[in-house]
Amino acid sequence: MAQMLIGYIPTTKFLGLTNKAARRRAVVNLFHACMRHVLHPIIVPGESGVAMKSGDGVWRRCHPIFANFVGDYPEQALVTCTYNGRCSKCTVPPDELGEHRTYPPRLHQSAVDAYLLPDEEVHVFHAACRNAGLKPVYHPFWESLPLADIFISITPDVLHQLLQGTMKYLIRWLVRIFGPTEIDARCRAMPPNHKTMLFTKGISSRQSRVSGQEHKKMCSILLGLIVDLPIPRGWDSTRLVRIVRALLDFLYLAQYQCHTSETLNHLRDALSEFHDNKAILMDLGVRKHFNIPKFHSLTHYVSSILLFGTTDNYNTEQSERLHIDFAKQAYHATNRKDIYPQMTAWLQRREKILLHTTFIKWRQRGHSRRPQTYRIPEPPRVPTQTIKMALNPVKSVKFDDLAHNYGAIGFQDALGDFLAHLNHPSASTSALRQRAADTLIPFRRVPVFHNIKFTKRGDSGNSEISDSAHARPEVVDTYGRVIPARFDTVIVHHNSMHGQQNKGMSHSYQNWSPS
Repeated sequence: MAQMLIGYIPTTKFLGLTNKAARRRAVVNLFHACMRHVLHPIIVPGESGVAMKSGDGVWRRCHPIFANFVGDYPEQALVTCTYNGRCSKCTVPPDELGEHRTYPPRLHQSAVDAYLLPDEEVHVFHAACRNAGLKPVYHPFWESLPLADIFISITPDVLHQLLQGTMKYLIRWLVRIFGPTEIDARCRAMPPNHKTMLFTKGISSRQSRVSGQEHKKMCSILLGLIVDLPIPRGWDSTRLVRIVRALLDFLYLAQYQCHTSETLNHLRDALSEFHDNKAILMDLGVRKHFNIPKFHSLTHYVSSILLFGTTDNYNTEQSERLHIDFAKQAYHATNRKDIYPQMTAWLQRREKILLHTTFIKWRQRGHSRRPQTYRIPEPPRVPTQTIKMALNPVKSVKFDDLAHNYGAIGFQDALGDFLAHLNHPSASTSALRQRAADTLIPFRRVPVFHNIKFTKRGDSGNSEISDSAHARPEVVDTYGRVIPARFDTVIVHHNSMHGQQNKGMSHSYQNWSPS
């Protein structure tokens, strides 16, 4: 999915207005006025169409329209002009948000009819908006957009609704039920694994300023933390485990990059199982109701997936990552408080530098004239998986210590074989063995790295650790505690040697350990 920055919306707070209600209305009206200006160019092409060339080189008549809006709940309420605590897609009453039922959708045409009245009597306009359950906004930007239905266009948001919404609530409730001491103790007792994050200080105190990536790591261990914990007062924990499993199933199913009717049915079943067992939270006194908009939004996931495809098409993780990267880089580059004008200037300078650098490289390749069609080259492809290691080794280790402490018994022989093949790559197998036996190694120590990490680019665009290998002997820390040894099994695929040479060298890797 391609993304293009088309503008920045001002963040003026209208501090000169002392009336808070008037200030809020002014901010909302300013937002919609700016959005009207930004989206005005697509009104005529959206109605009459415009010729566009597709990827196969064929010109087609296309209608660019406002298809969907990607944002968290406050932004959804701002765009749809709905009140906080209400659903932006359907007409569910505020006191029934926790019910597992479907409600009639909001009607786009009814909203448009109400917003055609602001130039008439003010009281009539406010009454019409109140009857429609909408805020009195002066001509929302989507009022005149062709083929647009703003209430259908609101899409689910995995980052804010599930990871930093539903799962954040769930973790908070579990901490209240079992107590922070027990939950944190289980976090500290977890053995290290490359697929899990070690929360050495627990998760009970990590309730604010937690990123979506950290919430993902918490979810990966959440069921294991509470699966056999007894509930206070001797109650049966079956229903509690079921709601945790149901919400986790919903979280992972909602992030599938390909869906079928079967997976969507599983998504519905997971939500039904949560609602069937959620009463245990009220019995335990954790919640009095579930009238939470982010929980109600789960009922709209299946319909949105059927309309707009999988949720990775409209997850705010992508835009959030870009905003953080650009904002931080621009802020550090400019060191100015008026960040958004400086961000624009900074990005323009970066683009000019890229164009100039590419032009210089083109001239250096021997071209004498400027090309008629000049395009920015595509960025280099990022490898699917890369190796990440520390800049410096842990320490230098003797050969004898490698054999006794690390288990690398054949390391010296393997090193001799490697050096013989490196110096004489075309020698026969018997000659390589003889040269390896005669190889003099002028050192008795080698630097050691205790771990290797393998990273890959995740869905959000940033690098994530996908695997790791450890080779660490038993040590005693500064507090006198014994840290047990850890040696992971590693299979090395070495394809630079072929034929008999490869057969003669294969034993060099039989006793290899990641050190």
